[in-house]
Amino acid sequence: MAESAAIPEPRRSPCDLSAAELCRLMARKELSSREVVAAHLERIEQHDRALNAFTRVFRERALAEAERADKEPRRGPLHGLPVSVKENLDIAGEATTFGVVGRAAVRATRDAAMVTVLREAGAIIIGRTNLSQLGLFAESRNPVFGQSAKPWSTKHTPGGSSGGEGAAIASGMSPLGIGTDIGGSIRVPAHFCGIAGIKPTLDRLPMRGIATGIAGQEAVRAMCGPLARTAGDLQFFFGALDPKRMSQLDGRVPPFEFAAVELGRPRIGLLIDDGVLTPSLAVQRAVRRAGDALLKRGCEIVPWNPPRAREAIFLQLAAMSADGGARLRRELRGQPIDPVLGSLMRIARLPSLLRQAIASVLADELPARTLRALGRKPVEEYWRLTGEIRAWRFEVLAAMDAAAIDLIVSPPFATPALPHGGAKNFVLAASASMLWNIAQLPAGVVPIARVREDEARRDDPRGMLGRLAANVDAQSAGLPVGAQIIGRPWAEPLVLAAMVVVEEEARRDADFPHTPRRL
Repeated sequence: MAESAAIPEPRRSPCDLSAAELCRLMARKELSSREVVAAHLERIEQHDRALNAFTRVFRERALAEAERADKEPRRGPLHGLPVSVKENLDIAGEATTFGVVGRAAVRATRDAAMVTVLREAGAIIIGRTNLSQLGLFAESRNPVFGQSAKPWSTKHTPGGSSGGEGAAIASGMSPLGIGTDIGGSIRVPAHFCGIAGIKPTLDRLPMRGIATGIAGQEAVRAMCGPLARTAGDLQFFFGALDPKRMSQLDGRVPPFEFAAVELGRPRIGLLIDDGVLTPSLAVQRAVRRAGDALLKRGCEIVPWNPPRAREAIFLQLAAMSADGGARLRRELRGQPIDPVLGSLMRIARLPSLLRQAIASVLADELPARTLRALGRKPVEEYWRLTGEIRAWRFEVLAAMDAAAIDLIVSPPFATPALPHGGAKNFVLAASASMLWNIAQLPAGVVPIARVREDEARRDDPRGMLGRLAANVDAQSAGLPVGAQIIGRPWAEPLVLAAMVVVEEEARRDADFPHTPRRL
């Protein structure tokens, strides 16, 4: 009897492949850029009505650029790859609204430096993605573009403020995207959506031409960074960029090369609870799973906690609200304001004596401290806060030196993804991410697991934050959770090496949150 012919495996959709795989296949002419771009545009047509991840899709422009890319010599490592960017990155001829109606009439005259670098590396910008109004809360909703949802559950937010990117990448509508992060805005969407993302060391990537929520606020600065479905794609992204060119476009960027490294056997600090809000059961499990993965590869894992974590969080809140919300009120006067942002603005505007009086009668410590931290302050107080923030960074580095650790594993956020509207009065749940903006350290998030049915609870919730978290936990079964890995300044190669190892190990588990996630 003759042998039957082997049945060829069905060809995978370009939307199911990683960014690095797509670039390798296009370089070998096994896929064309037009095929790749068209597949992602088709996926956007299929899914974005439900997710509302994109604020603008450059369909015809992207297809035309893909056809040119197929005919031209390769421009760089990202040649022909579709990439999405958060709506606060300037694109010439487009309005950068940041979710503010009054900005819709102003068009950018040139691309953001990060967009220029992507294009010069060969990338094709297929669209811009949704965000929270002025990037100041952990959802992606605003009066201009509406509310984004995540592919794991459309009743939940993909996070914020770079949640449009999270939803686009997790659903396979984009293989690689750029977000920004001032308090977890890359890492929280990665955690909520089951993908990878990294906030680099401050000024590792160019920020020229990227809007910030409170212009001129420099005590804690935002940083742009990549999101993708795998940690390996984040490594690939950094290796694809020209650091000298980035330094030319934004002089704050040091012109040194990114060189991938092997993980080796570093000593790693395990941080489960920073003392602000106890993480959900599934989040704690994800952090321990990441620690176990690194231990299996020969790393030494030791318990570790940053010094004065609570104090650091309130330093950031105090500094960022030092004008009493005047800048935001002036820009948003007479315009629609998202309820979550409106709540923060009302608190910041309260007279100091009234805020202190209300705080003094509150039995719940964390809301009381938040009230005391927010609000207008004189210039000398702002300077003092900025000095304390910088000093705290050196305290953290000294504590890492004392413990002889080079990496930290921690939660990215206190809970899994929030139901829509759940960010109201819940800013402190992001403390585990905010700490590393304050310290200006590189921090990345890698997908680990999904919430089990028996983890969708919170035992003994305490205070207002505990009750809010219990409501989130009760609705979290099946949602993805991740772990955060933090390194020393400029140690992105080591952070990413650890992320790759952790993801490789976690992918072997039955409850790993595989993406792209179809609706």
